[in-house]
Amino acid sequence: MRFFATIFILLFSLNAHASLDAKHWPASKKAKKFVKDTIVIGMLASPYGTGWTKNEQLLTYFKEARKAGITGHEMTLTAASMNWDNLMQQHHAFRAAMAEEPENYIFVRSTRDIEAAHIKGKTAVIWNSQTATILEEDLTRMSALKEMGIASMILAYNDRFRTGSGSLAAYNGKDDGLTAWGRAVIDEMVKYGIILDLSHTGKKTAMDAMDHMDKNHPDVPYIYTHSIPAGLYKNEKKKSPRGCYRNISDEEAKRAAKSGGYVAPTFTEWMVDGIWPDDLTPKQAADMIDYYAKLVGVDHVAIATDDMFDVKLVVDFAKKNATMYDDGGYMINAFNKGASDSAPLARILAAVTDELWKRGYTNEQLAKIYGGNKMRVYQRVWEGAPEDKWDKEYKKRVKMRKEFMEKYGTR
Repeated sequence: MRFFATIFILLFSLNAHASLDAKHWPASKKAKKFVKDTIVIGMLASPYGTGWTKNEQLLTYFKEARKAGITGHEMTLTAASMNWDNLMQQHHAFRAAMAEEPENYIFVRSTRDIEAAHIKGKTAVIWNSQTATILEEDLTRMSALKEMGIASMILAYNDRFRTGSGSLAAYNGKDDGLTAWGRAVIDEMVKYGIILDLSHTGKKTAMDAMDHMDKNHPDVPYIYTHSIPAGLYKNEKKKSPRGCYRNISDEEAKRAAKSGGYVAPTFTEWMVDGIWPDDLTPKQAADMIDYYAKLVGVDHVAIATDDMFDVKLVVDFAKKNATMYDDGGYMINAFNKGASDSAPLARILAAVTDELWKRGYTNEQLAKIYGGNKMRVYQRVWEGAPEDKWDKEYKKRVKMRKEFMEKYGTR
């Protein structure tokens, strides 16, 4: 099992595969302007050493994202069974690259930092950990994670851990549910204002975690930062009988929304249930957003493409060692059919905007989906603001940002 978990670091920490060769989708000038004028928060799952190896790669990615109007990114530092040392190494690698252009980054500690990044045309950096193994069974490290700026954390990533079971373990009938240690970790996360992320978590473990939150921390929202809705593909089961084990049920999505949290689909080709395109289209991306919006309401939907760089070596490794991935051949089959990339926000979001406008979405609704709903949850968990405070201030703050940008033209 330990060897299996180690292999996950090589591939499954590379949750999605947006390379610098990914397609640029055509979009209207109006949509491109809307993206630039709106706070947009995506997700970057690109560990140093596997997702990127040269500072230039990372800096080029952020430059393109800023040019397209992407305000910031939840950035994954660790995943699977990585430890504290891995966290320090990853953090240093990212910070060292950004230190080459320090004027371009704002390290987020509050929602105001995100607004400042948007106004100034900088990149808002929001750290995320897709594993709790970085604690190394020491809860006192949670306060240090908070000081580092870790904004959200996953309890169990795919495999079986001391906190509970991940989605692949559950897929193979080994979901042990939330453990006593897992409950202790959740309590400490809430104490320090780190958001509970249930992506890649086995359903039983996730439901147990939600039960614990609802009972002991009823005013604190929890989220799915990058999870595709399984229900969208229920008619595709003949093509993919089991479906992707990472996708979440309607029940899970509804509970996250009821807590005040959000669900965010990832535009990741190999996780799209049995529909594995060479290039995930704006329509397919809009389908995921639209499905969640109709299921839980526009106030509880966000976006996360799970951007990455060139993953050719990782895909090649996975194909040559297919027996190591106990998922019934699902992932390798997807790769063999061309699903080895994803759609970076900078290259697809304007086209998705055009598609969602066609479906009747308003600018205010899209602004919430693209960043406003995340900001609301951030404010609630990080800053302890009452649930209704963001709604009361939302339109006023959007207006103030717009007036400031029109007056000073800073972005």
